[in-house]
Amino acid sequence: MNSIFIRIYGGMLLVLIAVSCLALISIRLVNDVRAEDYRERMATGTFRLMADNLEPMDTAERQKALAVWSRLIGVPLELNSLDDLGMEASNWSRLIRGRVLVRARGADEVRVFSLVDLSDEVVLTADIQRISEQLGRATLFLIADELVRHADTELPRRLSELRRDKGFGYPLRLTRLAEADLDADQRRRLDEFDTVLSLGPEGNSVMMYMKIPDTEWVLSMGPVYQMQDYPTEMLLITGLLALSFSGLLIYLLVRQLEQRLMNLESAALHITRGNLDARAEVIGNDSVGSLARAFNDMARHLQRLMNIQQEMIGAISHELRTPVARLRFGLEMVETAGSEEALKRYLDSMDGDLTELDKLVDEILTYARLEQGAPALVLEPVDVSAVIEQVIAELSPINPQVQIEYSDRSRGRAGWVDAEKRYLHRAITNLVSNAARHAGSRVQVSTRVIGGRCRVTVEDDGPGIPERYREHIFTPFLRLDDSRTRASGGYGLGLSIVRRVAYWHRGQVAVEGSEGLGGAAFIIEWPLRRQ
Repeated sequence: MNSIFIRIYGGMLLVLIAVSCLALISIRLVNDVRAEDYRERMATGTFRLMADNLEPMDTAERQKALAVWSRLIGVPLELNSLDDLGMEASNWSRLIRGRVLVRARGADEVRVFSLVDLSDEVVLTADIQRISEQLGRATLFLIADELVRHADTELPRRLSELRRDKGFGYPLRLTRLAEADLDADQRRRLDEFDTVLSLGPEGNSVMMYMKIPDTEWVLSMGPVYQMQDYPTEMLLITGLLALSFSGLLIYLLVRQLEQRLMNLESAALHITRGNLDARAEVIGNDSVGSLARAFNDMARHLQRLMNIQQEMIGAISHELRTPVARLRFGLEMVETAGSEEALKRYLDSMDGDLTELDKLVDEILTYARLEQGAPALVLEPVDVSAVIEQVIAELSPINPQVQIEYSDRSRGRAGWVDAEKRYLHRAITNLVSNAARHAGSRVQVSTRVIGGRCRVTVEDDGPGIPERYREHIFTPFLRLDDSRTRASGGYGLGLSIVRRVAYWHRGQVAVEGSEGLGGAAFIIEWPLRRQ
């Protein structure tokens, strides 16, 4: 038991370690995806604006604009052919849709791509180490250069269009200089057409300001937040705490399972030591509860078999005592026989005793096969009427004083049933022979079909069975001492065999009083068809 749960706990530990490693790898991948998305959001507006401005220019104008913008941004800008870049189809389609691509080239460097001219397949590229203040200044310059081409009152509307069309990844606003939240020095620098950099409202971001030339409008960019990777150390500590708490909960759950299995083990040990009354405690309807119920059913079945075995040993000892004693007496009489007739009589008596012993052993073996476990039944279509007629033909010469009759009340519907012919023949033989043994002069066998089940009724005109004995008549080795006396013969196993045959055919057997003949009526029935 302990080794099993040690393996369970060890397996859970390995699973937790594996989950932790996967979580760390996932954190790294998530941080990489977040960094790529952050860089694309930061670069999209600026590079989309530059690409759109380059589109209507000729080659000379483009080279001049690239030189100016390269000085503003602080990184070289280039125009390349789409074929020269050797991009994958997925990246190429993203450029066609107007997306700005940012691809890592090393630990601290990325390359930015933005499509300029679809017809010529010209792409604007730049190698940037990080999103810097200089890139922010260039962005403000480009936007201001775009806004100064419009009337003063049209500037807010035009900025809104730029935000919508170019996809800037940070807020852009226009504010009157008099309403801007700036100190005197910052206002002075704006009047000198300088850019102003300040911390955001929460202290963890950056704001940039620039005054639109020849207007009272101030263009602000931000707050721009620096992307922070998920801290591996904090996530590792949190993960360890979560895994430890999960492990504790799993241990408590498995501990309950362990205790329940130990209870089952204790019951099994008690039964092993001979205490057949021991039972496992059944808790819940889960798999362990079902196992405990199955164990208790097995224990009850085992106890019943042991009781049957003890009863059979006692009954067999009692049944064997009489024929063995008669055989011993016959051997003594053979030695003292004074004539051939006396010797023949003694030998015939001994032969009858041996025949009785052979029948007794056959009954015991048959009952043991049917009682101790499921026999190997070979179900096949069997003609019930033919079996009954065969039984009557076999038993009529043995009981010439009794008239055995058969009537088919099913109008032929009980003809073929799914059964093991050998056991079916044995059950009907036992019922008819039992009825003939106790009948006065007549036995009636009938068949009928009721609700998809074949019913065979065997009635006799004997003394019948008292109602108080009907519940126990199928007990092994039981023979009644009043109306059906021991003098009638038998071993008390015939009806027990009938009951087990009916059980293994998913049928049943019962005894009632015969209304027509006045004796006993034994009824056995089973399904016509077995799936």
